[in-house]
Amino acid sequence: ELESIRTLVNAGQIVICAGGGGIPVVREGYKVRGVAAVIDKDHVSALLATRLEADTYVISTSVPEVYVNFGKPDQKSIRSATLEEMERFVYQGEFAAGSMLPKIRASIGFLKHGGERVVISSPGNLLQALDGEAGTTIVHGGSSIQKSMLLSGSES
Repeated sequence: ELESIRTLVNAGQIVICAGGGGIPVVREGYKVRGVAAVIDKDHVSALLATRLEADTYVISTSVPEVYVNFGKPDQKSIRSATLEEMERFVYQGEFAAGSMLPKIRASIGFLKHGGERVVISSPGNLLQALDGEAGTTIVHGGSSIQKSMLLSGSES
């Protein structure tokens, strides 16, 4: 389905995919069969962004930006960070497994596989976040010229 998605994106269409729904299948010769699987939509959308050669991967989530010490009195927002800084935060256990950790791991994977920028914010702040005025931006070298963007949305 990658080429179909690429064609639609290149035509300027908004494509909704990798949302955690659907039926997981495997191909066996000329047939497909259903299988039990848990699909990590953050990982899948980062993989899709990588395969589409997007420069920017956007994650829409329920919080306006990424935080360290989330929910604690000394909570601090991360407005911008490098790949290396985010890897350090992961190593230090800063992100919850069922919440921000999968998003940060997906972001790290995207950047390590050629992506240039990750933007994380809530739906109401995404346009400002893309301009660097809100949200969290994670970068790892490369130019700031955008070839394409992939938007990932979730509630957590």
